[in-house]
Amino acid sequence: MNEGTRIKLLLMISFVVLSGTAFMQRTAFAGDDAGNSTRFSIEECLPLAEQGDADAQFDLGRMYYNGHGVPQDYKEAAKWFRKAAEQGDANAQSGLGIVYFYGIGVPQDYKEAMEWCRKAAEQGVSTAHFFLGFMYYNGQGVPQDYKEAAKWFRKAAEQGDADAQCMLGTMYRDGHGVLQDYKEAVNWYRKAEEQGVAGAQYFLGFMYRDGHGVPQDYKEAAKWFRKAAEQGDAGAQFFLGIMYRDGHGVLQDYVESYAWLNISAAQGDENISEVRDAVVEKLSLDALAKAQELSKEYYKKYVEPFQ
Repeated sequence: MNEGTRIKLLLMISFVVLSGTAFMQRTAFAGDDAGNSTRFSIEECLPLAEQGDADAQFDLGRMYYNGHGVPQDYKEAAKWFRKAAEQGDANAQSGLGIVYFYGIGVPQDYKEAMEWCRKAAEQGVSTAHFFLGFMYYNGQGVPQDYKEAAKWFRKAAEQGDADAQCMLGTMYRDGHGVLQDYKEAVNWYRKAEEQGVAGAQYFLGFMYRDGHGVPQDYKEAAKWFRKAAEQGDAGAQFFLGIMYRDGHGVLQDYVESYAWLNISAAQGDENISEVRDAVVEKLSLDALAKAQELSKEYYKKYVEPFQ
């Protein structure tokens, strides 16, 4: 496999991994008030929930989902989300849609996920807007439809949803569901990056590397790859290693190149190992020992905390 093909394959894999990582983190909560603490203690919540209080039912579901104050139990979480959702609680509807999407506490069922997320979306829940977009994007529970995906991602993005902003940027970059527009892609990536989304930083690196929507600037590309790489992103670590190998945007440094390529390869892509091994041929034994030590340091800083 030549390097051009390898890089294209890595880009596709990295996008899936980036998306999957970001979106799985969303399941640590349910609803648009995810950052807020529950409104009741477990002692207050359970009797109210049993009496039919939808707010308490949602909070109880969230407690079981996250294991806050009770042992983590996804089946119990789904049960209480359902009780609140059937009373029209929008955040619970979103939560129930998410557990169906991932098959957590219930059998995975994209059609059920779509149904409950749509109910929540009709009440303006941005998390539900995002998941509707994601299901239309991938054809999960509905026929694949990029225009519908873009519509729902935009609704979430305009409410400040960082994952949706990143996805909308990618749709503008690729011309999926919208007219291709690199400047708009950069605009949405920047909004997501401001909220710390590693995927957006990673893709900004490509926009600067290739001069899409911005003037080509290898230094800026390296800067954005580094930001994502330091958040544990294997794809960004790979491309930062390539920048060091080729001296693009950074001083050529085979020790740095090896260190970044090695921690990227350690996350499971055999194709990266081939690129790393080619760099080894350019290193003296002393330099290789230094590169291996640096790689260990980077692994502890930029891989382990994100596993």
